[in-house]
Amino acid sequence: MKILFEDAYLIVCVKPRGVLSQSDDNGRESMVSLLGGVYPVHRLDRETEGVMVFAKTKDAAAAMSRLVQSHEDFKKEYLAVLEGKPEKPSDRLCDLLFHDISKNKTYVVRKERRGVKKAELSYEVCSTLETSVGKTLTLVRVRLYTGRTHQIRAQFASRGLSLVGDRKYGGSADAGGLALFACGLSFCHPITKKDLSFVALPEEEGAFGLFDLHKEEPLC
Repeated sequence: MKILFEDAYLIVCVKPRGVLSQSDDNGRESMVSLLGGVYPVHRLDRETEGVMVFAKTKDAAAAMSRLVQSHEDFKKEYLAVLEGKPEKPSDRLCDLLFHDISKNKTYVVRKERRGVKKAELSYEVCSTLETSVGKTLTLVRVRLYTGRTHQIRAQFASRGLSLVGDRKYGGSADAGGLALFACGLSFCHPITKKDLSFVALPEEEGAFGLFDLHKEEPLC
């Protein structure tokens, strides 16, 4: 596991695909069990890779949990590969989302009701290409302003732009898995008060391997 930063209070690392952010009742492999003695303060979907921060003390966990609630002070950014091309080169997407726990799937809905939450993100198109089979793929950078379950996947899929490898939301299968990677994280250290910023890139495989990722700089 790649460790990007560690001190007495926090550890920042790159979560691999297929590993849970936190422990569950089934005893499946999680970041908490792999790192040992840490406290989760935010999450990534099991299928999503990328940068995460964990607290090493209860006080740091409490402070980080408060910080995570402010998406101006705790910035999360992603790289994703979409099937298709957005109408605009950049935009801000605002939707109402409902997460069906029984199906573990999130839906964009039109009206507010119990369980419905507002979701907001912005994106910027990095590059677009045509595959050998005539399919259009687009690499985008995404900034989250809310942290809803499957938010990026559901918001883009509702616009006919499923992520590559995301079969749950209409995407095609891909050997590289879900083309979604948490590439940037920035926040103020809750104890030392130092501004911290971390960037990582996905492995050049699957859909990500079709693009020149090193020329793309996250927004952090």
